[in-house]
Amino acid sequence: MKQFNNICSQASNKLILKGLKIEIKNLSPAYFALVMATGIISIAAHLIEMNFIARILFIFNNIFFFILWVLTILRLVWFPKEVISDMTSHMKGPGFFTTVAGTCVLGSQYIVMFEDFKVALLLLILGILLWIIFTYLIFTTLTIKQNKPTLDKGITGAWLTAIVATQSVAILSALIASHIQQLHRIEVNFFALSMWLWGGMFYIWMISLIFYRYTFFKFSPDNLAPPYWINMGAMAISTIAGSVLILNSPDAPFL
Repeated sequence: MKQFNNICSQASNKLILKGLKIEIKNLSPAYFALVMATGIISIAAHLIEMNFIARILFIFNNIFFFILWVLTILRLVWFPKEVISDMTSHMKGPGFFTTVAGTCVLGSQYIVMFEDFKVALLLLILGILLWIIFTYLIFTTLTIKQNKPTLDKGITGAWLTAIVATQSVAILSALIASHIQQLHRIEVNFFALSMWLWGGMFYIWMISLIFYRYTFFKFSPDNLAPPYWINMGAMAISTIAGSVLILNSPDAPFL
């Protein structure tokens, strides 16, 4: 009987592991939007002094961030072909930018809620590295690949997560600039301004393509998918980044 139970237990564990691997294989690269959204709500709750809710969401967000990184690393180790396929896809590739945004929003939580400069700085460095990797790898690959979809099949509002990621780096940089010594404050503010301007140019290019897709290709209700809400979200975070830079202007006159 004990041997039978062991066999059943092993079979059950194998089924669970197989099911987990299937879920990891199909993991969307845009799942870090969970960290991004949770962080935004947490910061908003903190600013209106709903501190209990803000702290609970902060704890959850750290857990989400850790779990998603574990799943992402496992996917990269177990299913590298699927990761590369997603990264070179016009529809799925831009979803990787939620990793950058989620990382920097979590860093902003540490600054705004607890003034934890060290952790925020580590998250900023990670965010910048991810931004460089994804920006050049994804857009270079999409440029040089031979088989490309038409505009109406290849672009959605998800492309604007590239702007959200860029502006999240600008915001965290500007927040950190206000907490460091004057010697480096101007340089960090200049970097934040450069990222903000980069995000602004990105937005102009991409929203023009999306508007062109709206007006010159067939558009049905089914096409109005949730990622198109990022049309507004990308502009909203750009506005926030600009407002943080304005707050820093006494320390950096060029702002």
